[in-house]
Amino acid sequence: MTEEVYPMTQEGLEKIEKELDELKVVKRKEIVERIKIARSYGDLSENSEYEAAKDEQAFVEGQIAKLEKVIRYAEIINPEDYEADEVSLGRKVTFQELPDGDEEEYSIVGKAEADPLEGKISNESPIAKALIGKREGDEVDITTPGGTMKVKIVKVEEA
Repeated sequence: MTEEVYPMTQEGLEKIEKELDELKVVKRKEIVERIKIARSYGDLSENSEYEAAKDEQAFVEGQIAKLEKVIRYAEIINPEDYEADEVSLGRKVTFQELPDGDEEEYSIVGKAEADPLEGKISNESPIAKALIGKREGDEVDITTPGGTMKVKIVKVEEA
């Protein structure tokens, strides 16, 4: 069985490594201390603080395992491997919805580092799938769950 590969930018990998370090070094110690304090309250069967701390511990350990897997199978994408005006992972693309819509700008990243609120969309999203491989000036039809829209790529640059 082949493990899943997580394409991402160097910046994205560094952010995930920092998050993992924070969970291992800071959060784990905080939770262990909370469990210790909750145990001191006595009867664990009716101790909501203990249960909450154990639940948080399980969540944090799950996050640590997930991030370790992402790091282990990370594939760093180098935007310089593509033409300067070509949409690819690690690039920021600006497009305008046709005929007269506003311009939108997104950085295309791997799914492990996607954050739509920061303007970072996954390479697996409908918008990114439609744009990857296209160039500045190209008109592209993008099919999304909300319907199809036609856009013109205005600018492609490093993210």
